[in-house]
Amino acid sequence: MLKRIADELAQRPRRWLVTGSAGFIGSNLLETLLRAGQQVVSLDSFATGHQRNLDEVRALVGEAAWARHRFIEGDIADPEVCRRACEGAEVVLHQAALGSVPRSIKDPFTTHRANATGFLAMLIAAKDAGVKRFVYAASSSTYGDSPTLPKVEDVIGRPLSPYAVTKYLNELYADVFGRCYGLPTIGLRYFNVFGARQDPDGAYAAVIPRWVDAMLAGRTCTINGDGETSRDFCYVANAVQANLLAAIADDAQAIGQVYNVAFGQRTTLTALHGLIAEALRQRRPGFTVAAPQYAGFREGDVRHSLADVGKAQRLLGYQPSHDVRAGLSEAVGWYIDHAAA
Repeated sequence: MLKRIADELAQRPRRWLVTGSAGFIGSNLLETLLRAGQQVVSLDSFATGHQRNLDEVRALVGEAAWARHRFIEGDIADPEVCRRACEGAEVVLHQAALGSVPRSIKDPFTTHRANATGFLAMLIAAKDAGVKRFVYAASSSTYGDSPTLPKVEDVIGRPLSPYAVTKYLNELYADVFGRCYGLPTIGLRYFNVFGARQDPDGAYAAVIPRWVDAMLAGRTCTINGDGETSRDFCYVANAVQANLLAAIADDAQAIGQVYNVAFGQRTTLTALHGLIAEALRQRRPGFTVAAPQYAGFREGDVRHSLADVGKAQRLLGYQPSHDVRAGLSEAVGWYIDHAAA
């Protein structure tokens, strides 16, 4: 599916802006677009992104493709930076944000500045530049304390963290900019995306790269809670597919919407630990992993998460290609190669 979309893009070149391009999802989008022959400007402040991700993309796509890319180092909360980045762009894929629920609880102001003020600055710049499509990273954290499973886009609860507040605010601002200024926007509520170039380091690293790193180092993994907390883990290729489909969607009904981006399958944290160990043993027969240890529940965490992806399938043509097991099978090789790098 992703190859078909890339082939279509190659026949219809566009000028793109990818924010957060030195980060995880942003660098995967940058790689895919350059492989598809697109002209790309990208923007990152390196607050959480890394130069090594850009270097890896450059090595993978080659110098001819890299020559179609221009990088801007800057802060999305700076309106002038956003204005320069949006000049000439037809499509914006806005991935830049400060992730992590715990980070937002510890430092809500910095999270708000990046995720809310920065988002508004990007919307204004995109509007003023005449951008034809603004696709942005929303979040499943928006569902908050809603007990409904699976999660459907029009049923949300109360936010459980400052991070969730900022991501919901993004959706409200995008809707208003569509109504007031005619800016075509599409929001993608990501559900626990994982894959190559996801950072295993730091206090706010996502669970999969953090656990892989721990297992490879012979450390015991810690599960917050009783292990029955569940998530809909989404391989990064699915997220890339959703972004590109949102960027090229022609159906007027698809614009101005928010979509779940996930596989549509729930995995408990205890089961995830076993799946990661299994994927590592496929690469390293006989590899042993210690049983996990359990700690207290983490403040602000949602207990269960499972996406209904029917809306994205219906209006965007989204067809997730990798469940958690298939995604881990692909991603674990990258994790092994980059362990402690």
